[in-house]
Amino acid sequence: MVTPYDWQEAIGHRAQFIEARLASAVPVVAVSLDEGIVAATFRKQTSKIYEIYDRLMYAAIGQQSDIESLRVAAIDFAHREGYNRSEQDVSIQRIVTAMSQPIKDSFANFAAAPWVGKALFFEIGEQPSEDRYMCLEYDGDYVTDHQVSCLHGTSEGAAIILKSLASLDRKGLTAKRAVKTLREIILTSLSEGEADGEESIKALEYEAAVMARNQVGDRHFERIV
Repeated sequence: MVTPYDWQEAIGHRAQFIEARLASAVPVVAVSLDEGIVAATFRKQTSKIYEIYDRLMYAAIGQQSDIESLRVAAIDFAHREGYNRSEQDVSIQRIVTAMSQPIKDSFANFAAAPWVGKALFFEIGEQPSEDRYMCLEYDGDYVTDHQVSCLHGTSEGAAIILKSLASLDRKGLTAKRAVKTLREIILTSLSEGEADGEESIKALEYEAAVMARNQVGDRHFERIV
C-alpha cells in the first residue's frame, strides 16, 4: 500500500532528478523595450527561442526532445484556437493553461518519464507595460512576470539575473544595444554561478530574437543573432 509519505518522497526524488538535469542549463533572459520584447540565450545547434503565433514567443531550457515536443504542442494548440475561435482568443493565458495540465500529469505519473524542462512564453502588448511573460515549470505550475523575465536552472542563478535586469535602464534602450547587454548579463551570471561557466559557454552560439511591437513586414518576430 502506498502511503502519502511514500508518494511525497517519490515526488521529491522526481523533482531532484529534474533540477539536477536543469542546473547546468544556460539561461534565457528577456526584457521589454519600446521596440518590443528582446530575448537572448546561448545554444548548441538547435534554437531555443521561437515564434509560436502572431505576437507570441516561446523559449525553453532542458532536454531538447521535451523542449521541441512542447513547442509543437503549443503551436498546434494556438492554431486550433485561432481557427475554431478567433486570432484574438489566442492568448498567452490560454496556451500556458493548456500546456500546464499534461506536464503536471507527466510529473505525477511514476510509470513514465517526466517532462524535463522549463519554458517561458512571451506575449507582446501595445506598450511595454502590457507585455506578459509566463514561466511554466517542470511540474506544471506557472508564474507571470512583467517587463523582464528569465529562465534559469537554479533559483540562485535566476536571482542574479533578475537583479541585473531590475537595475537595467530600459528607457531609450534599443533592441540592438539590448542584445549586447543581455549577452553580458548571461555571462556574468554564469561566472558568478559556477567556476567553469564562462569556459563551457565558449562552445556555444549566442542567440537573440525580438518580437517587434510595430509589425515589420508580415511578422512581428525576427531573429537578430
